[in-house]
Amino acid sequence: MLIDTHAHLDRTVYAADWPGVLDRARLAGVEQIVVVGTTAAGSAASLQLAREYSQLFATVGIHPNHAAEAAAGDWDEVVKLARDPRCVGIGETGLDRYWDDTPWPMQQDYFDRHLRLSQVLDRAIVIHTRECLAEAIAMLRDARQRGLLRGVMHSFTGDAASAAECVELGLCISFAGMLTYKKNEELRAAAAMVPAERLLVETDSPYLAPQPVRGKQNEPAYVVYTAECLAHVRNISTQELGELTTANARRLFKLPS
Repeated sequence: MLIDTHAHLDRTVYAADWPGVLDRARLAGVEQIVVVGTTAAGSAASLQLAREYSQLFATVGIHPNHAAEAAAGDWDEVVKLARDPRCVGIGETGLDRYWDDTPWPMQQDYFDRHLRLSQVLDRAIVIHTRECLAEAIAMLRDARQRGLLRGVMHSFTGDAASAAECVELGLCISFAGMLTYKKNEELRAAAAMVPAERLLVETDSPYLAPQPVRGKQNEPAYVVYTAECLAHVRNISTQELGELTTANARRLFKLPS
């Protein structure tokens, strides 16, 4: 029993085999999937999937790498979509120094908008960072001064100290396929230290396929490989890891059992 807490299933890459993607997920024990929006149009598409398939739920937001492309009215559309009953989170939002497709002040502005919306609506915030974890944590500290934070550091790649600070701020830590890559010993060391009640697993499909299927197009069924690796790191059974992360995901996103 697993929940893939972060998948971009609105992507057209799945169009040719959509029934197969869902069937393989079910057969792998993936009971629910959180479909993550990165643009206003993508958020609407994610919500539409969540309305059509009971095992899917959606988040809505504008990714930092897409903020510069946002048209007038896109943010208002995200705010509107966020009130839909099938929306369980705000984002994917955050900061990105790697691609740097959006001017830094604009990235900060959009991240702040998402944080405030998540706090007003009591929706989980889904946070992306790349090569700017310290800057993101600084903004999260400011947001925590306004009120409680409920959310997840998605596809976490930081060290144990950074993970501990995110946990202290009230966030969950989610691990994707990079946890399984041989060179990522430091990441596995961080995963071993995260409190059990804050652990999540994800695929970030169609990206970051885990080691046994690395190089293939990722999909929700493959979250089992990351779960197996995380269970090994924490010296527990995969079944126990699945039960634990499923309970955590349902609590964070308020998913039905």
